[in-house]
Amino acid sequence: MEALRRLDADGLVVIVPQVGCRVATYDACDISNFFAVFAAFEGGIAGVPAARRTEQDLQRLQEVHERIGSICVEPDEVRRGHGYRLLNREFHGVIHGMARSIIEEISLRMWDLSDFLISTAGPSRPLGSALERRHADHQSIYEALVSGDGAAARARMEEHVLDNVSLIRGDLSA
Repeated sequence: MEALRRLDADGLVVIVPQVGCRVATYDACDISNFFAVFAAFEGGIAGVPAARRTEQDLQRLQEVHERIGSICVEPDEVRRGHGYRLLNREFHGVIHGMARSIIEEISLRMWDLSDFLISTAGPSRPLGSALERRHADHQSIYEALVSGDGAAARARMEEHVLDNVSLIRGDLSA
């Protein structure tokens, strides 16, 4: 029951008293609002490492970025999307580590809801279909961090996270 309460608190399920629970559903407005807030949150985090980064931080970020690039050629869209989802969280996790911030737990819960919305509210396998675009986003974030441009890192990250709304809508050409 405690696990269900946690999932309910994270917005992934809805507990229905005296009945059980059901998977949470969200309308387009809820999804857009969530990603607007999430984009601002992640953008704020991405701007900080531009001033705090070390060569070791940048090397670790580049390694994860290159691993994402290697799955772009995976022919199986399901495997490509799953691999990207895992490496994407690692890429963003490295950026969080570079920020040396205390908000990691909050971020993880937001990432869980983001993954949930991408997986349940839109077309099947949207990440595998948009991997090249997502990888290009990461490249621009990485370049902003390498150059020490916090404003650009923030802006690129906000655009990247907001793009999830397009993925959910099924607009893979955006």
